[in-house]
Amino acid sequence: MLVLKFAVQAETWAKNSRFLAEAIPVSSPEEAKRLWRFRKETYDNGGHIVYAFTTGPAQNISGCSDDGEPSGTAGRPVLAVLKGSSITNCLITVARWFGGTKLGTGGLVHAYSDAAKAALANAVCTELLPMTKVKITIPYQFYEQVKRILSGYTFTLDSENFASEVTICGEIFDEQEMSLHQKLNELANGKIIFDRC
Repeated sequence: MLVLKFAVQAETWAKNSRFLAEAIPVSSPEEAKRLWRFRKETYDNGGHIVYAFTTGPAQNISGCSDDGEPSGTAGRPVLAVLKGSSITNCLITVARWFGGTKLGTGGLVHAYSDAAKAALANAVCTELLPMTKVKITIPYQFYEQVKRILSGYTFTLDSENFASEVTICGEIFDEQEMSLHQKLNELANGKIIFDRC
């Protein structure tokens, strides 16, 4: 599986209708839908902003919407392009500005598919590396040092909880987990608790 390094876009045309496709890295269905809603509020295109997304290590979570286009003519074709690309943790939105000529159902399928393909043609991807969820329980006196250590790793912070001790939850690449665990042990002589979630 692949993931996008950064967001990309492409513009295509079909019978005077303009299509703006954007491929954006996302980490969850909720984030995908939030970014889609932002585009709905931002773009002045008279209506249709179709989307499709996949998340998970094998594109195992996905969703799409025709956003008012005839059923099956927009969201599903974009999702098919995305699934065929082997890119996960990705949202594709396609905004359409109507050019005055109806495309028909077949024309819409081709236009939305072509727009999604054009955006992905600009994509710069990297291999998806497996990640592990971890929970780190830290005495307060080591908190700042732990934060500095974490900045040297590919660590995605999910939450911090400040109680009698600080609990940090997040994800780290599998290949970095052992190294991080060892550094934290060395820092606090075993006083930092490191668990998988």
